[in-house]
Amino acid sequence: MLRLAEIKLPLDHHDSALREAVCARLGVPDSAIRALTVFKRSYDARRSSQQLIYIVDLDIAGEDALLKKFKGDPHVSATPDMNYYYVGQAPATLPCRPLVIGFGPCGIFAALILAQMGFKPIVLERGKEVRQRTKDTWGLWRKHVLNPESNVQYGEGGAGTFSDGKLYSQIKDPRYLGRKVIDEFVKAGAPEEIVYVAKPHIGTFRLVTMVEKMRATIIELGGEIRFEHKVTDILLDGDGDKRQLRGVVLENGEQLLSDHVVMALGHSARDTFEMLHARGVYMEAKPFSIGCRIEHPQSLIDKARHGKHAGHPILGAADYKLVHHAKNGRAVYSFCMCPGGTVVAAASEPGRLVTNGMSQYSRNERNANSALVVSITPEDYPGEGPLAGIALQRQLEELAFKLGGENYEAPAQLVGDFLAGKASTQLGEVEPSYKPGVKMTDLASILPPYAVEAMREALPAFDRQIRGYAMHDAVLTGLETRTSSPLRITRGDDLQSLNVRGLYPAGEGAGYAGGILSAGVDGIKIAEAVAKSMLGLH
Repeated sequence: MLRLAEIKLPLDHHDSALREAVCARLGVPDSAIRALTVFKRSYDARRSSQQLIYIVDLDIAGEDALLKKFKGDPHVSATPDMNYYYVGQAPATLPCRPLVIGFGPCGIFAALILAQMGFKPIVLERGKEVRQRTKDTWGLWRKHVLNPESNVQYGEGGAGTFSDGKLYSQIKDPRYLGRKVIDEFVKAGAPEEIVYVAKPHIGTFRLVTMVEKMRATIIELGGEIRFEHKVTDILLDGDGDKRQLRGVVLENGEQLLSDHVVMALGHSARDTFEMLHARGVYMEAKPFSIGCRIEHPQSLIDKARHGKHAGHPILGAADYKLVHHAKNGRAVYSFCMCPGGTVVAAASEPGRLVTNGMSQYSRNERNANSALVVSITPEDYPGEGPLAGIALQRQLEELAFKLGGENYEAPAQLVGDFLAGKASTQLGEVEPSYKPGVKMTDLASILPPYAVEAMREALPAFDRQIRGYAMHDAVLTGLETRTSSPLRITRGDDLQSLNVRGLYPAGEGAGYAGGILSAGVDGIKIAEAVAKSMLGLH
């Protein structure tokens, strides 16, 4: 196969234009192309360009001659091998089965790959299956009732289920493991376009059915998924840094024995982090970010980003990515941008409030929203130790809960009032999407002063990039505290804990992923490490 990049075409090009452009670029007749597959389609958003940019893979006559002809051309190359190859196959009888703790994106892919290799994993998920979990989540959004074990953070599919379903990442992926993730999602019912669009997304409703199909596949391959099975302790042999994990203890007192346990916890499993820390598992505090959700009319973002092409069906709802380095040394940036989406209640602990963003596949809600967050480091955390970031999160979430009225309504403020340093008393043009509702107030009263200072500097700078970004009536809803895990359960080259053999920290909660795609990729890597260990291949 031959890969050809940088084929540029107008938005409204006709169906045959891509083949014609490929033929013209390579100087070959159409008959030479036996098959053409789009590897990636992206959009050049510069006002002077407004083009689609294609990378295509070709089954083409005279491939060797073309590679020689275009030697040195960075846009013509042999197509890399993107197939996934399993590291081994389980024997017919297993001395013990691997355990996977958590059934978010990382846990799903760890379990799926292990099952595809014949290892018949047992998955333990503290939350409920995805449809019951969805009902519980709506209980918070509509009735102000939080279920601490079944919510946006806990349950089948993980936090990614109630998100935009974004499937792009900036991780280095020389083995194309991300392609394996995408392929499995398509098999489970995701739209086929996620294979080639530059910024693929799925949306919450589609994720629900996909997760169910992936669960069914794991079970068909001999795996088990046990919902409402919360791990409260681990079983250890040995002393010091040579301890071996022998299994886990469940909340009901049951013990499950295994020498290979994947901890795919997610970034909000605070009680489990505390248990692992108490058991001496090595972990360390890491940076994360705090801030608010910001909402604008989606039409404003579309016009600013797409100009005259705003609303074009091939472009859909516009997104953005913004970064500002403030004078006080803080980075302020947009995060988890949800075009045509909603701000959602994402609390997992009573008496604490946190927000997140979500979109459906259609992205057709009236508002655009994004986290507007400020980077912080362990030096900012109260106290010391690996759990200090959790302490800060809880402190801020309690303040947000109280400021919102202690009923899971969120504190909110108009951007104009935030910049002017005064509390908001009423809404303007932008109607906030957060359910169960908002209370107008002064968010600066609960954010750290350095964060307020940096955000007030960044908003006008962002307005220069996206006209209207700092509009007076745009709404800030607080707080956003779970951009990533505040700690890392550090692992070695074999992907096991530094001081507990058999413990495989994985995914976002362990500090090794930042979104659905990267979490899925990490789940694959962890499954491979477990398989190699069980097969004696290390």
